[in-house]
Formats: sequence, structure tokens, C-alpha cells
Amino acid sequence: MTITPDTLLLFNIGSVPVNATIGFTWLVMGLLTTASILITRRLTIETRISHWQNLLEVLVSAIRQQIREISDQGVDRYLPFIGTLFIFIITSNLLAIVPGYRPPTSSLSTTSALALCVFIAVPLYGIANEGIAAYLSHYIKPTVLMLPFNLIGEFSRIIALAVRLYGNIMSGTMIVAILIGLIPFFFPVLLQLLGLITGVIQAYIFAVLAMVYIASANTVHQHFTQQSGD
Repeated sequence: MTITPDTLLLFNIGSVPVNATIGFTWLVMGLLTTASILITRRLTIETRISHWQNLLEVLVSAIRQQIREISDQGVDRYLPFIGTLFIFIITSNLLAIVPGYRPPTSSLSTTSALALCVFIAVPLYGIANEGIAAYLSHYIKPTVLMLPFNLIGEFSRIIALAVRLYGNIMSGTMIVAILIGLIPFFFPVLLQLLGLITGVIQAYIFAVLAMVYIASANTVHQHFTQQSGD
């Protein structure tokens, strides 16, 4: 039994090995890209819409509502990033019901990459709101002695994001694999359903925490700016 899909080799491209993490990540990306093209090519504002467009509108509306409640800021600037995180993670997790599939989110390399995206997005959104000089100056407020602590705080949040998602998805996959060997049918099916619910919840939590980190950083920096202005 493999603990992480990183150790499962699928095929080689020349001399370059492609493990399950990379292969199934490409699979998820391909499915999402294809679905996006098929669903959005016939969008309409008519009263009668397709079931797929209706599902898409419900999903986008729900994500927009969550962003609005968390950030209390402009929704449109955050929607592409947060929405992409959520849809990628939830798709990766839900496909675990397919035999032979290993969710890339059960690999620490994938969750670290997703967390790194959040780590980069936080200052990018802050710089877009305030400018680079004003944003970076907040890391040394109220005193320059706070610089290392502020940086440690940024890194620790990203590590927590990566480890939380990895641990929950990987442990669920391992438990189901063990029980399938011990009890062939009924109990593992129930755990598989529980794992799918956990996957949905973890996708939601990751997206919400990413939005909280981005919104809180901007809110704190704006608070310092207002205090400085006063």
C-alpha cells in the first residue's frame, strides 16, 4: 500500500517519470478545462437554461456569497482565485470514488503547491490595493522588531493550510484501503461515502481559510494605514 501517490509511477515521458500525483493532477485539469468549455459555450440569459448552466450559476453564486461574507470587500477581484482553488480541490477529492484513482490532494507536494499559491496571493492582493511600498511597510509596524514575527506568522499559516488538507485526505484514503483488505464490501463503502463528504468539507475549509488570510491581511494593513493617517 502506497502512503502517497508521489511514490506510484504511472509512466515515463522519455526519461522523465510521471507519478500518480502529476498524472491525476493533469487528469483533473483536463476534466475541468473540458467541462468549462462545454458548459460555457452556450451560456444564455434566457429564462430557460440548461441544467449545467443552472449548476454553474448556483456554484458561482454560492462562492460569491461566501467571499462577500468573509471579506466585506469587492467580490469580483477574489472570485477567480478562490473559485479555482475550491473547484480544483473538490473535484480532486470527489473523484476518489473512481477505482484506481488517487487524489492528488493526498500528496503533500500538491497541498504545499496550493498553499504556496495562497502565500503568493496574499501580498499580491495587498500590493494591488495599496501599492508595494505601503504594503511592505506594514511588516515592520508598529516597530521593525516585529519583522521576523510577521514573516514567521505568514509562513506558519501556509504550512498549516498544506498539512491540514494533506493529512485529512491522505488519512481517509489509507483507512479505506486498509478496511477493503479486512472487510471486503459493506463497511468500506460507508467509509468511502464519509471520505467524499470529508473531501467536500476540506475543499470548503481550504477555500475559506485562503479567503480569510487574504481578507485579514488587507484589513489589518488598512487599519494600520488609517492609524498612521490619524
